[in-house]
Amino acid sequence: MRDRLRTRFRYWFDGTMDRGTPALISWLALSSVALIALASTLVVLFTDTDAEANGGWLGVAWMSLLRTLDPGTMGGDTGGPVFLGLMLAVTLGGIFIVSALIGVLTTGLNQKLQELRKGQSQLIERGHTIVLGWSDQVFTVISELVEANQSERRSCVVILANRDKVSMEDAIRARIPDTGSTRVICRSGNPLVRADLELVSPDTAKSIMVLPPVGDDRDVDVIKALLLLHSRQWAGSRPQIVAAVHDSENLAAARLAAGRSALVIDAEDIAVRLIAQAHRQTGLSTVFNELLSFVGNEFYFHEEPALVGSTYGHALNAFDLGVPVGLGADMGDVLVNPPMDTVIGPGDQILVVAEDDLLIRLCEARPAIVESAITSAPAQSPTLDRTILIGENSRTAKLLTLLDSFVQPGSTLDIAAPRRPEAALSDTLANLTVGFKACEPTRRSSLEALDLGGYQHIVVLSDDTIDSGPADDRTLVTLLHLRDIEESLGDPYSIVTEMNDDGNREVAQVTKADDFIVSTKVISLLLTQLTENRHLHAVFTDLFNPEGSEIYIKPASDYVVPGAEANFATVIEAARRRGETAIGYRLARRGEEPPNYGIFLNPSKSAPLVFGSKDAVVVFAEGEAAPVGGDGRGR
Repeated sequence: MRDRLRTRFRYWFDGTMDRGTPALISWLALSSVALIALASTLVVLFTDTDAEANGGWLGVAWMSLLRTLDPGTMGGDTGGPVFLGLMLAVTLGGIFIVSALIGVLTTGLNQKLQELRKGQSQLIERGHTIVLGWSDQVFTVISELVEANQSERRSCVVILANRDKVSMEDAIRARIPDTGSTRVICRSGNPLVRADLELVSPDTAKSIMVLPPVGDDRDVDVIKALLLLHSRQWAGSRPQIVAAVHDSENLAAARLAAGRSALVIDAEDIAVRLIAQAHRQTGLSTVFNELLSFVGNEFYFHEEPALVGSTYGHALNAFDLGVPVGLGADMGDVLVNPPMDTVIGPGDQILVVAEDDLLIRLCEARPAIVESAITSAPAQSPTLDRTILIGENSRTAKLLTLLDSFVQPGSTLDIAAPRRPEAALSDTLANLTVGFKACEPTRRSSLEALDLGGYQHIVVLSDDTIDSGPADDRTLVTLLHLRDIEESLGDPYSIVTEMNDDGNREVAQVTKADDFIVSTKVISLLLTQLTENRHLHAVFTDLFNPEGSEIYIKPASDYVVPGAEANFATVIEAARRRGETAIGYRLARRGEEPPNYGIFLNPSKSAPLVFGSKDAVVVFAEGEAAPVGGDGRGR
């Protein structure tokens, strides 16, 4: 019976010890009380004189407590041998208890710090932006959110990814050392697990962005995350949810999983459209990067009661800072570059390209229009294209279909790749005649055999059968060969290149390629814009839709007389008469100067401006087979 009681007591005792630091501290406190009570009682029982001299039982208990906490207190004790011996026992017991307490506290504190470093503590924030997943795109997203929140006193970006919290924080700190007033918080957890998702307080978030992870199943992970968010019971209003899929075939499934309130964009389709448009009007990626970035000029909705009743065309030169590019009715449907006679009604929002919404203001006096500088010559007629694609990937067939809609009938395109792309070559196209040439893109002799001098445009596609890093390395070697061949031929063609990593684009600038399409960066910028303002989705849908108005870089000679002194207000007026909206220009002589590469958006409307024969104007216009801007060169 005694053994059973002892066993049960030990079981109970071990169970209390397993409860962690609070249980251990409780046992140490109980031991201290027992030691003090026992010593005080023994002093009162066996040392009447010493007990009375020190205030009785309570006084001795106080003395014992002090000796338990501070062994040095015993050095001044006086009394009989029994009293001194009991005080010594209390001091020795106190040394043990205090040492154990320090060890318990240290261990408990270390455990708590380790838990915090794991990034699995509950987040308590409001109005924050949640980023689910981790990839190289997260650095672009954070940089843009930091820039967007500069005017706010405090903002918060939360990253939830299945990675170590400390490694995520170190990587962000290395790439983005200054986050300004924006706090970046990392949490370790699987975004596809509901319990982990709750760590980042989605109910109080302003917006949620789903980033695809690295791997073959990235779209599957995005769809599952959207399903998890859609099925969740929200305590309040649902935050804005945005995501991107990389395979167009997964778009319908992703949108079904996300529900009607979330926005899902097709990254593959946007990348193809950028390449298709940029191959004939190089510099387009710089325009998109600025418009989609929070650095420089971007889109803003602005309500201006003073312009109610006037037409859209009349409003184009009405602002001192900012260029109108469209109209939105009560933040619903948005018309980019609407008909010039469209009347601005009460409550209509004007879509403006400006550096900041605080800088949008009406001009006191409209800038003068230099009528003599506006050209009366007809626009340059589109010419037949001669294009070569070097390399091929899973997007080749879709790219050919889109290119076919941009070029004039009778244009030609050759695919130069190690393998014959049967799927792309089997499609029947209306305007393009497609051929194939066997080629190893990284071999100089193979590229020279292509007779590159016979082409106007070269598009270098990234190899998607290998990792993005080695693919960019191979592209860099190809670019160096192409540029050297071009110099020996006398600069006959433009080069547009598809890159995977924006860091590699910066390295590849030494090749002086005319344009770089970094689709991952564009998608990151696009997603970030949508997290801040979901109403811009209608704008971007129109821009990337060939049936709507798109951005074109057209010869400046189509608008003003080369060499004539004018101003940008005159360019806007010349474009208005053609049913187009001018937002900037490109100077050919500055085409190799970073970071804008000759592109200037929302410039001063009254400053003197003289265009050369190779300069171009950036406009919003209805879809057409766009003529090449100037000489077709630039960045």
